Amino acid sequence: MTHQLETLHYAVSVVGKDRPGIVAAIAEGLFRLGCNIADSSCTMLAGEFAMILIVSHPRPFSKTRLHDELKIACDDMGMSLAVRTLHADEVQRQEQEGEICLVSVYGADQPGIVYRVTRELAGRGINILDLSTKLIGTREEPVYVMMLEATVPDGQTPDDLSHLLENLKKELNVEISVRIVTPVSF
Repeated sequence: MTHQLETLHYAVSVVGKDRPGIVAAIAEGLFRLGCNIADSSCTMLAGEFAMILIVSHPRPFSKTRLHDELKIACDDMGMSLAVRTLHADEVQRQEQEGEICLVSVYGADQPGIVYRVTRELAGRGINILDLSTKLIGTREEPVYVMMLEATVPDGQTPDDLSHLLENLKKELNVEISVRIVTPVSF
């Protein structure tokens, strides 16, 4: 019988002023520690760079060691760092049931677009997997863009989702489109 080492999991968040080399520095620190990056998301928001990673390492290992090693790189770059230990029930992969859809929203910049759209989706039990927003256009005519990926629960269709958002489209005076995103299987 082979003894498998228990694997520890952590959520790592890094935020600060954007500059080249942030991802490389954090990835190098994780590599040197022997950590594996399971999931990650990185983005630049108005000149700030944010990344969140789910990393793992076989036991024995400590959150303190992970934090202290990455803190050196973060301090050198002026980045803030947060590390949280994840429990076993927080790291189990959950397959999304139902159709995966991409919802895009375009319109004049105004308060409440994210709130109103996400409230409608949440009210129907629609889970948001990913969401990003950007302000494009000119200073005189800013255009707000929101893209989100969501799962439509069994019993509902992407067409149902389009109809659900039709009234909101008129109220907010924005364009909203919904399309199916077919996941790639390996």
